[in-house]
Amino acid sequence: MAEKLTHPERYTITAALPYTNGPLHIGHLAGVYVPADIYARYLRLNGNDVAFVCGSDEHGVAISMKAKKEGITPKEVIDKYDGIIRKSFQEFGITFDNYSRTSREIHHKTASDFFVKLYEQGDFIEETTAQLYDEEAKQFLADRFVVGTCPKCGHEEAYGDQCENCGSTLNATDLINPKSTITGTVPTTKETKHWFLPLDRYEDFLKEWILVGHKSDWKPNVYGQCKSWIDDGLKPRAVTRDLDWGIPVPVEGGEGKVLYVWFDAPIGYISSTKEWAEREGKDWEPYWKDENTKLIHFIGKDNIVFHCIIFPAILKAHGDYILPENVPANEFLNLEGNKLSTSKNWAVWLHEYLEEFPDMQDVLRYTLTANAPETKDNDFTWKDFQARNNNELVAILGNFINRVVVLTNKYYEGIVPTPSEFSQVDKETLEQLRKFPEIISSSIERYRFREAGQELMNLARLGNKYLADEEPWKVIKQDEERVKTIMFVALQIATGLSVLSEPFLPFTSEKLKNILAINSEEAVSSWAEVSTKETLLPADHKINKAELLFRKIEDSEIQAQLDKLEATKKANENENKELMPQKDTITFDDFTKLDMRVGTIVEAEKMPKAKKLLVLKVDTGLDTRTIVSGIAESFTPEEIVGKKVTVLINLAPRALRGVESEGMILMTENADGKLVFVNPDEDGVGNGEGIS
Repeated sequence: MAEKLTHPERYTITAALPYTNGPLHIGHLAGVYVPADIYARYLRLNGNDVAFVCGSDEHGVAISMKAKKEGITPKEVIDKYDGIIRKSFQEFGITFDNYSRTSREIHHKTASDFFVKLYEQGDFIEETTAQLYDEEAKQFLADRFVVGTCPKCGHEEAYGDQCENCGSTLNATDLINPKSTITGTVPTTKETKHWFLPLDRYEDFLKEWILVGHKSDWKPNVYGQCKSWIDDGLKPRAVTRDLDWGIPVPVEGGEGKVLYVWFDAPIGYISSTKEWAEREGKDWEPYWKDENTKLIHFIGKDNIVFHCIIFPAILKAHGDYILPENVPANEFLNLEGNKLSTSKNWAVWLHEYLEEFPDMQDVLRYTLTANAPETKDNDFTWKDFQARNNNELVAILGNFINRVVVLTNKYYEGIVPTPSEFSQVDKETLEQLRKFPEIISSSIERYRFREAGQELMNLARLGNKYLADEEPWKVIKQDEERVKTIMFVALQIATGLSVLSEPFLPFTSEKLKNILAINSEEAVSSWAEVSTKETLLPADHKINKAELLFRKIEDSEIQAQLDKLEATKKANENENKELMPQKDTITFDDFTKLDMRVGTIVEAEKMPKAKKLLVLKVDTGLDTRTIVSGIAESFTPEEIVGKKVTVLINLAPRALRGVESEGMILMTENADGKLVFVNPDEDGVGNGEGIS
């Protein structure tokens, strides 16, 4: 059974390595990076020794696919997106102790050494298997270069490693009707040699370690997925691939092959720790090999199997490494009711958000925390984002701080007043304040960050209620000494908020500390002191002038974001729309037989007992004729009278429901499937003008 570390000497925190095939979006932030950063910041505030590591995942098929699509090299892809991702993390305030790259030499060596050690210990099995092969591209097809029908749910666009519809992990050869994403051809099968990690050898260990040891402390979604895998029986898993982009297999017979990205990527946590330790003059090994270290992996649910089964099996096989104590994986975040999609541009991109909402990092952090998909998939909406900001950050936290600071400056020129006698309400309020660090800690240490964030807001609510009940702006007229005590108590709450908000709202915390001028040794500085220090902000301390912590978000700003998403949706619909194939080629003489003229609709009425037909009178310039047109579902008769149209006038007459139609009006369809007139709108174009 896994032994729980109650007082670890140090913490190693890892956040899933983002693929450098695109920028970061809010799904990445909500699933991994915001909760990981809250946890790391909290631990540091408590004086813990923390190594918080991450890095760009720069190998694997996703990179190769992006390079082929953009017509550039994989190196150009990873350099481009590593730059965007790295800058976004920095501006958003994610406090990695080290952010590395798996393309760096230190990682290549670390991953290669891991492979060689396991190879020499006989931990791999070598097999020649039939793999999918693209005859046209002359290459084996790695997982993501194959799409087909999922054998488990029938989804027709499943990848060779995973079905994104049902979440099943697959092998490319499992797919029904597989197709190469490189050439679109149906692949053949061809034999190739690979090394496999025999996961079945680790079944007993994993059952004991996870199903027994972590039954009570791992999240149900994580435990359940692991149990399902183990109960189904574990099978050998390939650790090499036939690719030309990645870490070369470092043993004889490995020519033309690379380490499978899910073997090398988790080892990136170790190489990133090494890089950090080397820079800081530390020893990296205790952070990965000492039993008094608590290792925590922050990931999304699509990575559970790799971090809870495959990577621990690799670490166990190596023999020198500790195992994760917890893997608090989150579910997925959707956007406005639809699944986030990089390929379809259905996302809120972090680098764009930072440009469009400058200095509002904490609003997004707060919204993503308040709506985090901790136990089930959740939905991000721009309306909720606005409401969280206006109704909570502005109206509760911002309002409390503003009132405290404005009144302190108004009554005492910014000097913290000396309190007189504390009433029972004052004592109870200060006692409640002292309980909040433990309340919030309890939630954070159980990885319930939504709950923790709401408890922080409850402290601001306590402050607002205290001021509303005590009404210093009224009492000042009768009892100035009483108001000194009220404001002193309120300032203690504000100071507690400046410390306890730091993991959740780091930019706001810094701004609040500046307003309160908390920069001296006499003021509170650590998490525990909010509970233990009798006075958080001493009398006679001078604070600065009021400054708004948050601004209101207007409806127009939200509408602009909704319009942007709507444009994306339309673009996707147009891209996916099946166009009518080109008809048989005609000669110029064939074209000249068509007599198309400009006309004007002068009368229009519905065809009796016909849903789609309108009977039109059209002035063609030569005559006024009757044309029956199937446009009744897109237009009312009233809105098209007077409309200029393009008319084919030498079409043989045809009787439709007893009405003879003498021509055809030219139409097309928009993205919504609505009919649109192919239309001569220029001024000065008269009826009867020919079209050529």
